[in-house]
Amino acid sequence: MNGSTTLRSADLGDGTYRNPVLDADWSDPDVVRHGDDYYMTASSFGRVPGLPLLHSRDLVNWTLVGHALESLEPAADFAVPRHDCGVWAPSLRHHDGRFWIFWGDPDHGIQQINAEDIRGPWSAPHLIKAGKGLIDACPLWDEETGEAYLVHAWAKSRSGIKNRLTGHRMSPDGRELLDEGETLIDADRIPGWFTLEGPKLYRHDGYFWIFAPAGGVETGWQGAFRSRDFAGPYEERVVLAQGGTTVNGPHQGGWVRTAQGEDWFLHFQAKGAYGRVVHLQPMRWSTDGDAGPWPVIGDEGEPVSVHAKPLAPEQPREVPAFDDDFPGGRFGRQWQWTAAPRPGWTVEHAGDGLRLSCVRTAYAHDLRALPNVLVQRLPAETFTVETGLVLRSDEPGAKAGLAVLGDAFSWIGLEAGDDGAPRLVHRYAETVAEHERDAEHPRPAPQGRVRLRIEVTAGARCRFYADTGDGAGLRPSGQVFAATPWRWVGALLGLFATAPAGTGPAGTADFTAFRTAD
Repeated sequence: MNGSTTLRSADLGDGTYRNPVLDADWSDPDVVRHGDDYYMTASSFGRVPGLPLLHSRDLVNWTLVGHALESLEPAADFAVPRHDCGVWAPSLRHHDGRFWIFWGDPDHGIQQINAEDIRGPWSAPHLIKAGKGLIDACPLWDEETGEAYLVHAWAKSRSGIKNRLTGHRMSPDGRELLDEGETLIDADRIPGWFTLEGPKLYRHDGYFWIFAPAGGVETGWQGAFRSRDFAGPYEERVVLAQGGTTVNGPHQGGWVRTAQGEDWFLHFQAKGAYGRVVHLQPMRWSTDGDAGPWPVIGDEGEPVSVHAKPLAPEQPREVPAFDDDFPGGRFGRQWQWTAAPRPGWTVEHAGDGLRLSCVRTAYAHDLRALPNVLVQRLPAETFTVETGLVLRSDEPGAKAGLAVLGDAFSWIGLEAGDDGAPRLVHRYAETVAEHERDAEHPRPAPQGRVRLRIEVTAGARCRFYADTGDGAGLRPSGQVFAATPWRWVGALLGLFATAPAGTGPAGTADFTAFRTAD
């Protein structure tokens, strides 16, 4: 099965939900309604495929229905892991009978793809503005005037510019910008505002609205800006902040109006190794005397923890898939490669279970450098993951395992020793280390078969276990490992198989049912 029924839904089953509605790293979410359906996408950075597509009928229960981006361009750049590059903060819209996704690649520029159906086929990426540091792009088609616009932010690491939003007029077909662009909001001129980014552009009640976060991912807030004219000037207001809650940095997301006329706001919260988890906030429009409308998000501007669900027909309690039986040797859509995949990394076969080739590489000592690691998000704050592994290689140094991968990593699995005999190994590398080390003394695994488990507790503290079939059952291995994020990406669960550099086939590794539970 590719469902995930053992992990808890945010739907409490009594007409209410709890936050986060997605307790996993769906970073920088954006949302759109089409009919009675809601669709969401999120940052995917350098992983392939990119641009995940999630579906819901009530904004609380979500499933993963696919990805919009099958490969990243330029291909040579993403042939190796670039964990913090690639697809940043996409925007998802529906216009003129098509779905549209715009995003900024901080090293190449602003790109766009579109499709008639959310499940594709999607068009090839089209670069509409080349340049360094162009990020967080969002389009707007003004249905009243027929005009089209685009707004984006800046990454200082590439451009030397930050805290600024730039606007363009755009051709209605979304393929070119019609001017050189102008600064819509310079937050250096707003006292106390810094790191303004992630804009989402809307029209409402005669105003142009830019919803944009500031203050940084860990500690920031959500701002709203409005102007009667696209070029400004814009008024600003903080519309969501941590306040007296435990939800740090609540910001960067999207506003959606339901078919029933309710307004809601989806945003992220940065949770360290868990990445950026997604919260759902009620939203309403308020007026202050003659001041006109302003959005009021959450509980008078603070995040809610439990709230009545949006009005919608009753839905099954669901979370995106994490479990996988690998039917017919195929992996589910929840998996991504850490770089562009190459032929031969997986081996087709008639039965169930994932068969990976032991890919020869000079970088087998550092999982962070490997493109052939199959990864998925940490599925919850506390959980257990388990899989079986058979190593079918007697090539000395060939190995395969189950990993927790971030700026530091740890993995447990099997390796062929100098004599070709399989042994259980548990290795790790600290953030500053360039080479993995043993976390536990290797021990024999004479059957070449092992059951692997990782138990994750609060704080992303990971305890590794293994059962080699010697009758002792699952035994703990090594010290507790504290998972770490990348710079912008949460830690990942990974499956891999490698072998030392050389020529010729080096064998395979079979992974059986991958199971998660809370």
